[in-house]
Amino acid sequence: MTNRLTGKKALLSAAAQGIGRASALAFAAEGAEVIATDINAETLAEIADTDGITVRMLDVTDDDAVADLAAEIGTVDILFNVAGFVHHGSILDCTESEWDFGFELNVKGAFRMIRAFLPVMLKAGGGSIINMASVASSLRGLPDRLVYGATKSAVIGLTKSVAADYIRQGIRCNAICPGTVQSPSLDDRIAAFDDPVQARKDFIARQPLGRLGTAEEIAAMAVYLASDESRYTTGTAMVVDGGVTL
Repeated sequence: MTNRLTGKKALLSAAAQGIGRASALAFAAEGAEVIATDINAETLAEIADTDGITVRMLDVTDDDAVADLAAEIGTVDILFNVAGFVHHGSILDCTESEWDFGFELNVKGAFRMIRAFLPVMLKAGGGSIINMASVASSLRGLPDRLVYGATKSAVIGLTKSVAADYIRQGIRCNAICPGTVQSPSLDDRIAAFDDPVQARKDFIARQPLGRLGTAEEIAAMAVYLASDESRYTTGTAMVVDGGVTL
């Protein structure tokens, strides 16, 4: 199936690498007009020449920057909030500043983007909002994911609340809950271990399917939720985890 997103304008955060990048490319391949944003100009530039993609610098923790972008681009049909940070550690390893930063980026980032773009979506008669959550959330407690799990639980709550509030006004809001996905972010986290080789083996060993997920596999779910194929789907936490939550 092709051209599933033709005629739609999509905005993504954290689109320079990993799931955000794979989703931006997938949206464009399906015919969407894509605005790909990130804070990393160098990696964002790598997709700038892709047909259907326009790149913009954006820090989702900056209220003014989000408001300015909303004023600049106007209506969007698809909003995919990808930006986030994975903190490693238990409650005794976590400082208040780390806790606050996790919520500032992972939760308030999505909150800001929805607040900025929902009014124009409502005025246009509807749209699809997709939030990046995780199986490390209210779905499952995982070791050393205190901050991340708490923030992603909040993202699922945010998703369901927005879905419930605007269900009769053409707005669909869903979350994607990936398992462990191969990405530059994961590579950075693995590199921080004393024994990165063993750490990678341990990550893989915890996967019921025996491998890590790919960014493209998560992007495929994002395309579905962005498309009209999912027009009867809202308020869900879509699990794409290779069996972790079985």
